[in-house]
Amino acid sequence: MNLKPKILDRYIMGKFLSTFFIALLIIIGIVIIFDISEKIENFVQHEVPLKTIILDYYVNFVPYFINMFSPFFVFITVIIFTSRMAANSEIIAILAGGVSYRRMMVPYIVSAALIALLSLGLNLFVIPRANATRVEFENKYIDRYFNRYNRNNVHYQIAPGQFVYVQSFSSYNNTAYKFTLETIEDNKMVSKLTAESAAWDSTMDGWHLRRWFLRDYGTGLEDKVRCGDQLDTVIALKLDDFYRNQKTVEALTQKNLDALIETQKMRGDSNVMYAQIEKNRRMTLPFSAFILTIMAVALTSKKTRGGTGLNLAVGIGLAFLYILFLKFSEMFVYTGTMSAALAMWLPNFVYAAIAGVLYKIAPK
Repeated sequence: MNLKPKILDRYIMGKFLSTFFIALLIIIGIVIIFDISEKIENFVQHEVPLKTIILDYYVNFVPYFINMFSPFFVFITVIIFTSRMAANSEIIAILAGGVSYRRMMVPYIVSAALIALLSLGLNLFVIPRANATRVEFENKYIDRYFNRYNRNNVHYQIAPGQFVYVQSFSSYNNTAYKFTLETIEDNKMVSKLTAESAAWDSTMDGWHLRRWFLRDYGTGLEDKVRCGDQLDTVIALKLDDFYRNQKTVEALTQKNLDALIETQKMRGDSNVMYAQIEKNRRMTLPFSAFILTIMAVALTSKKTRGGTGLNLAVGIGLAFLYILFLKFSEMFVYTGTMSAALAMWLPNFVYAAIAGVLYKIAPK
């Protein structure tokens, strides 16, 4: 098969990429308008400067939005221009000219690969840094009254042989209540430190314990016991460990995300699911460009009576179902039904099977 670019390849790729970016600009403009109308009250209430809104929020919001809905944009793009080509009998002319259906797919796949590489580059290098600024802006001006929460019964292994238990943590004053730190060596407890409360002290990057009690277990019958009203301690437990959630992991680079997953696994932190979901999502979304492109071509390459309108309606429905499936699959991780890797790749597996069947029957 001759894969050398021809006029047909340049024509299809030009249609694909130009339609993709035009649709992208139009939808982004519409989304920004709706987003402004929704958040204008927050902006006015907190007197946020226009420069801050544009540079800190919307400049960083656009890459995040493009990445999240890139499967939708790719699918709708292919549906639109391929349906138009089919309606104008261009697909029939291409196949009648001796070009096989498989050969016709080459420029589609190349275009999808370019978009997939763009999405992967955004995921790994651009979006995490952009998200850091965007999330900080949202926490400061938009969600400042909604990001307060408490955590109960927190169990962490902060280091080999060191275990922390916190009965409750309050984000209002960054204080952990009923704090316990146990040190174990050779399956024997060496020491146990308890405190009525542990307040985070940013100046020393540690914890300020109140009404503490420390028991050092000796080898004999006697234990060494100490207590006091106040004690400062620095351990491998930071304030950020209580705030890890879906938003905060979006702002981590791939290297930091991998390090966080390893740390949270070692600690037995249930919040590791957020980092695992984010890691797998960064890979699944770019790969979906190939699957949805093949499916869209197979659905729209045949001339139909309904024309572009019917194909567009079907395409929008399938694209939204994919995004809904992707979000719904996260619930399998939250409930412990599936691993994050399997759950996040499941929509691609299902749609790949559907795309394979459609591609097989499309030339017929």
